[in-house]
Amino acid sequence: MTTVFKQPKDLISAVGSALGSSDWLEIDQQRINLFADATGDHQWIHVDPERAKDGPFGKCIAHGYLTLSLVNLFLPQIIDVQGVSMGVNVGCDRIRFPSPVPVGSRVRGNGELVSVEEIKGAIQSVVRVTVEIEGSDRPACVADTISRYFPA
Repeated sequence: MTTVFKQPKDLISAVGSALGSSDWLEIDQQRINLFADATGDHQWIHVDPERAKDGPFGKCIAHGYLTLSLVNLFLPQIIDVQGVSMGVNVGCDRIRFPSPVPVGSRVRGNGELVSVEEIKGAIQSVVRVTVEIEGSDRPACVADTISRYFPA
């Protein structure tokens, strides 16, 4: 369920709040292969299922940066800031990959509003997105995303 803020300044009073989770998404081999093609990273642990069977994970795993890129898919499912003329992705802080994502796994993003500040006529927020792996007690990725919202 998406947490909705009617206007950017409403984020200020919500610092420290859990924002909820995105939908689950299955990580299949086709998605991994497409990411390998897009980035040129064709390391066998990602794209060679036969060789990966004998590797350290027993099957192919998603690229860490593929997992991170899914944060862009999950964020709009987690948080919706309305009343803006424009929203800008400023970047990320503290990105970690605590656990690999085996092919066939399902992942989702879980959000927490870490901080909010006013900057140059905009509201800037840091949302910590934890990418969970279904059935695992360790996350695949934890990233502090930074977004700037300009009021309408």
